[in-house]
Amino acid sequence: MTSRTATLIGFCAILLWSTLALFTAMSGKVPPFQLVGMTFVIGGLLILAITAARGELSRIRPTAASFALGLYGPFGDTALYYAAVKTAPPAEANLIHYLWPLLIVLFAALLPGGGLKLRHLVGALIGLAATALLISDRLTGAGGGLSLGHVLAAFGAFVWASYSVASRRFADVPSESLSVTMLGCAVAAFACHFAFETTQWSLSLVEWAGALGLGLGSIGLAFVCWDIGMKRGDVAFLGVASYAAPVLSTIILVLTGYAPASGLLAASCVLIVVGALVASAGGKAK
Repeated sequence: MTSRTATLIGFCAILLWSTLALFTAMSGKVPPFQLVGMTFVIGGLLILAITAARGELSRIRPTAASFALGLYGPFGDTALYYAAVKTAPPAEANLIHYLWPLLIVLFAALLPGGGLKLRHLVGALIGLAATALLISDRLTGAGGGLSLGHVLAAFGAFVWASYSVASRRFADVPSESLSVTMLGCAVAAFACHFAFETTQWSLSLVEWAGALGLGLGSIGLAFVCWDIGMKRGDVAFLGVASYAAPVLSTIILVLTGYAPASGLLAASCVLIVVGALVASAGGKAK
């Protein structure tokens, strides 16, 4: 596989993630841990089936360290994101969560040899300003105050950013091994679900469609595409391209009626993208 091909595959993950907020909102009353379990089973089996069809089942074995990282990253972030979108206005939770591209730039700069520069700090401040603008009416009481979902979205951004930076240390682990990691995450998710939630199987067609869309695309294929792009593609390009995800996902939420259009939402979206671009200006792939 050439670097160009891997980069294109990685870009597919960004397009798939633009539907993440929509499908999560569509899943309706499905509890977060149950939804994680459902979507990770679908995604894990999909990747496993594709790997088997290619005759490469020998590549599905993760290392203990990569499996543990998968529990922290994909499982932890997905659970936080699902809970955030279900307990806060979807567009607001989605934009707060999409601070992760900026955090990736900051975390990478703090690594040995990375070097934290002024542009990183400026980009971080712009990103924080965007978040403050987004929740300003809630802080003043006009929007009903902050919800737990806003906090969960911020934690999710931290988890995914730290996972993405750490995953670069596992470039020799085949991306196909994510199938086993995701199925393991599903077991953990269902264990949490049965311990803390009430099972919901009486779902509408829209809710089933949301869960299926997440499992097949936004979770299943997207994770593998991103893994391939990070390990074999142009990291610098994919880092910049990922800043399009919050714009696309917010537009989709507005067009489908899951979020109202507003100048505040648009301004926050633009600031998040600008902050990430400023922080990554002049950056090079490592």
